[in-house]
Order: sequence, then C-alpha cells, then structure tokens
Amino acid sequence: MIIKVENLTKVFKSYQRGNTFGEAVKSLFVRKPIYVHALKGISFNIEEGELVGFLGPNGAGKSTTLKILTGIMHPSGGKAEIMGYTPWKDRKKYVAKIGAVFGQKSQLLWDIPPVDAFYLNKAIYSIPERSFKKTLHKMVELLGVEELIKKPTRQLSLGERMKCEFIMAMLHKPKIVFLDEPTIGLDVIAKDKIREFILEMNRNGVTFILTTHDLDDIAHLAQRVIVVNHGEIVFDDSLTTLRNYLGVKKIISVSTMRPLPELRLPGIKITNRISDYKAELELDLSKYELNKFIALVNKSSTIMDLSVQDPEIEEVIKGLYH
Repeated sequence: MIIKVENLTKVFKSYQRGNTFGEAVKSLFVRKPIYVHALKGISFNIEEGELVGFLGPNGAGKSTTLKILTGIMHPSGGKAEIMGYTPWKDRKKYVAKIGAVFGQKSQLLWDIPPVDAFYLNKAIYSIPERSFKKTLHKMVELLGVEELIKKPTRQLSLGERMKCEFIMAMLHKPKIVFLDEPTIGLDVIAKDKIREFILEMNRNGVTFILTTHDLDDIAHLAQRVIVVNHGEIVFDDSLTTLRNYLGVKKIISVSTMRPLPELRLPGIKITNRISDYKAELELDLSKYELNKFIALVNKSSTIMDLSVQDPEIEEVIKGLYH
C-alpha cells in the first residue's frame, strides 16, 4: 500500500461580518465564527502502480485533499501515510519522492528554454548526471520535443509547454505524481500525446492521482475512480462499476419505417422524440432487455436504423452529485 488515508478531516474557520457600518464596527469587538467542513472524515487506500481518477464538483473537497496529500496543507484531523511519510510533517524528505503537474500553474521559467529549467531541477533534486541524461533523453523522445526544449518557454504553445511541464515533474523519477487538470485547454492531438505519456509512465510503475473536469481523461486513463462530494467519498471503485452504478443503461437511437409506438414501459425513457419515425431513448437493462426492446419496436414499426451506446460518463457522474 503506497497511500493510506484514514478519517481525514479539514475545517476552515472564518468570521461573519455584517453589511452595515454598525455591524462592521461591532464585528471589530465581537466576531461570530463560521466553520466550513471541507473534508468530513474521508478514508481510502491506493496501491503502488494504480492510476486513480479523483473527481468531484467545485467545492467538493478534492483540491483540499490534494493539498493535504502533497504536504501543502495541514488537516484538522485524521491520518495520511504516503510511502511511509506523513506529508505535512515530513515535507522536505517527502516532496523529493513525488511529482506534481498543475494545468494552471507552471514550473517552467518564462524567459529561458525548458532545457535550462530541467538542469535547474537536476541541481535542486541532486540528480546524478548519468541518470539525468538518460531520463531526459527518454522523456524528450516519448513526447517528441527534441527541438522545442531549446526555445524560450514564452515561444511555446500551451500544448508544448505542458509536455515540458511533465518532463520537469518526472526528471527525479518520482514514485507518485499528482495531476491537476493536466490537459486543460489543450487540443486533441496534444491531449492524446500527454495521455500516452501518462500511460507509459504508469506501465513503468509510477502511481498517478488525477483530478480533472475533462472526463475524457478519466475514460482514457483511470483504472479506478474516487468521487468526492460535500467533503465525503460517495463512490470508490472501477470505471466499469461507475458506469453501472445507477443501473445498467444504454443510450439508443432508432429510426423506423412506420410510426413508433408510445413505449411507455418500465425501463424505457424517451429523451428526444425527433419525429413519429425517429427517437432517442434511455434503456435500463435491469428492467427491460435490449433484445426484447428491439423485437417490440421491429414488430410494430420495422427498424430501419439502430445505434446502441453506453451513457456518457458525465451523465453517470452527475447522478452521484445529488
């Protein structure tokens, strides 16, 4: 077990301040405290080599959790042990073992080429010359940035900079890497390259914890999903189980030769009746079998075209937030 989190809590304290002048003056002497429970006792374990998606709506507590796990913030209670370290107590030793990539915060220096920043990290982490050159060559090759790393950072596109951010985070060979919105704002080609790189590093044994609002990242990368809402874990299992969590459902688009029947049956929910001959619907397979549905529609209306798809992961996760 590389990460053990037990009953982690975080309470933020602020003070209520009135809107009027009198209330503002009164608050100088008597202040009413306000407590916000960002984390309400979350617990989970992560095995070495896992790639875990950590999801939740804004204000759910996922960023607070990551800040605690990276040693930036102290919790109000509970325990966290990562590679034998307590992140907020053993921060100096601990941070040398982890990496972090934040889509909205850069580690690169704006006016110098990324390759110079890489050598700066070499010095900070005391990376041996031979190991540094071997790791750098491998990552530069994987990401296809041989020439880009020699240009000033300010001349690089967002996608090019993010590739270099990954190299910065991985040069010291961390065992765990925290990813916060790593593909935000990237085009499709850049996203694919970054995802391929993450998967390759994961195959080499690196453990990743990924937070993102781009659920395509989760669909392409995550083996396991932890969903947090209102400071509590509401789901922790595989992506397949997540899709089945609210029922085994399929999204169906059907067009027919004759008008469609009403289809007011348990397990069948019409989401868009485009015309008398065409409709989109949601089928709950636990209540109505697909073969039975096809036979029903074909018998009454004669199917001309039919497509069956899994629900979008966005819709599945929305169901957990309520």
